Amino acid sequence: MGMACANPSCFFCIMKEPESSVRRVGIKNCFREIPLTDDQEHVLVLSGLFNIAMTQPDDPEFPSLGIFPCMASLINRAITDKDWLLKHQNVYIPYYAAHVIGSYTMNKVEFAEIAVESGVIPPLMELLRGKLTWVEQRVAVRALGHLASYERTFEAVAHYEQELVELAMKLASTCLDMVFVEFVGVNDEKARLKYHGDLLTRGIGGMEMENRKAEEWASQLQCWCLHLLNCFAYKDRAINLICRQEFLKDLCQMWGGLVNHSSPAGVGLIRILCYHKPGRKRIAESKEVVESLCNLSRSSDDWQYVGIDCLLLLLRDQDTRYKVMETAILFLVDLVELRSLGGRSYVGEAITRTLLLDYNQTMSKLMNNKFAQRSLEETWVLKLEKKRRERMMSTEKVEEKKVLVSLIKQQGNQRCWLGEVEDAVVKYSEALDLCPSMLRKERIVLYSNRAQCHLLLGHPDSAIRDTTRALSLSTPPNSHRKSLWRRSQAYDMKGLAKESLMDCIMFINGSINSETNKRIKVPYFAARMISKQMEATWLFSAARSKISSTQHKKGQGSDEGGNEEQDEMIRTMMENKIFKSGLSTIIEEPLIGKGGE
Repeated sequence: MGMACANPSCFFCIMKEPESSVRRVGIKNCFREIPLTDDQEHVLVLSGLFNIAMTQPDDPEFPSLGIFPCMASLINRAITDKDWLLKHQNVYIPYYAAHVIGSYTMNKVEFAEIAVESGVIPPLMELLRGKLTWVEQRVAVRALGHLASYERTFEAVAHYEQELVELAMKLASTCLDMVFVEFVGVNDEKARLKYHGDLLTRGIGGMEMENRKAEEWASQLQCWCLHLLNCFAYKDRAINLICRQEFLKDLCQMWGGLVNHSSPAGVGLIRILCYHKPGRKRIAESKEVVESLCNLSRSSDDWQYVGIDCLLLLLRDQDTRYKVMETAILFLVDLVELRSLGGRSYVGEAITRTLLLDYNQTMSKLMNNKFAQRSLEETWVLKLEKKRRERMMSTEKVEEKKVLVSLIKQQGNQRCWLGEVEDAVVKYSEALDLCPSMLRKERIVLYSNRAQCHLLLGHPDSAIRDTTRALSLSTPPNSHRKSLWRRSQAYDMKGLAKESLMDCIMFINGSINSETNKRIKVPYFAARMISKQMEATWLFSAARSKISSTQHKKGQGSDEGGNEEQDEMIRTMMENKIFKSGLSTIIEEPLIGKGGE
């Protein structure tokens, strides 16, 4: 038999108490005493609470017995008592405490109200200010985002509105650089904060796993900052603050990527801003943001429909319509035949109606841009005049045109095989002009073939236009494999790595799904493209390019960012050698939005 526990206040023994009333009294006393005592077992208690909160976030027992004031007091103690923080394994405690708060406030507004009444916001703000490290900032912004997402607790968070919004904006813009400089870019394992590595992988994965987990956490930190900003922007709060031009440009580069694909990241916040008139005004003034939305609208990214939504919101507002029309029409005209996207039907029809709104006035406004004028006129002909004529066309006439289109396509193919690429473009264009719009499959092939010719001629913009039209006609959208690969190449030619990567991934997925045998082979050329674009779109690629200039600043104690206290804390932790590993693995909840009550 094991030895009996000699500690009458042992949390784990109290948890085993069969009598419910006795157990509850014991837990309540534990929560009251833990912040006041100095016991090396506290980190084990916090680790256990962390796991319980993660697996049972809706259980009311601990929130009703005082877990929130306990966690708030522990965070305060960690911030104000550095000797205590560096004693035993207490350095883990503020992370666990903030995480527990975030887990219990994730789903239940009642728990969020108890947390606010218990005073959790001030210590969480201290962590967000950077009093410890980015690891604690991550869980602090997560918890604050949960509190801000409820109607009944929003105002308590909004008490710090300006500071909180500015902190979240700054952290969203700088966190990737910070995590790279302080952790991922540190190649000497001994030079890393050991407790960071332990929290990331629980000491069982080595540097490669630590780096992968740090990439995931850095993306979550950025996305949770954006979620917090969303909570304010949704309520039409701090719009002018968030819409600073430099931050809007930063938003265009914030991408959840492959490590955090469930978050719309920067474009999600841009869409919220587009719902508000001041937000639309500022976004329309930013050429970089509009172009970013345009590129997204013609990609196979999961958030393509969000980019389209933003552009349509800008175009429907008469105060911003003509500021973005010349740019947006060149992209949206390729999407007018989309049927459904992102769970929405008649997407192409919505685009068409928005583009053709006040047609004559729009044509007049585009007088100095003949290409934009031609694009709008093409939409008018394709969606109105051509369809009107085709409604009068007999079945026999359609079949006759189908045969003729096939013959002209074959002529185009022959020209292409002979190397007469420009002549092939002429033939494919002739076939497209003749082809009835109802023959979607035939038009997909014609657009895709013409796109291949544009690639051979070194015209990536034309190739992107034609492949996008082919992909808009495909069912489901973005599923025509040859067009995906051709557009991936075209985007690569233009240096648009993210768009090229997403198309290439969709191309490979299509190849895998089309294989009938069990041995799936990824084409070498596609694997090479994936490798190239993964390198270019790596979450820390921009930070890595800056490392040569920033690593010396950090070593010299640069006050850039105004965080000397955090630098001193990191140095102190590096000198402390008593931290141990062997803790259990963290599995985060998926980053999904939830409606506030």
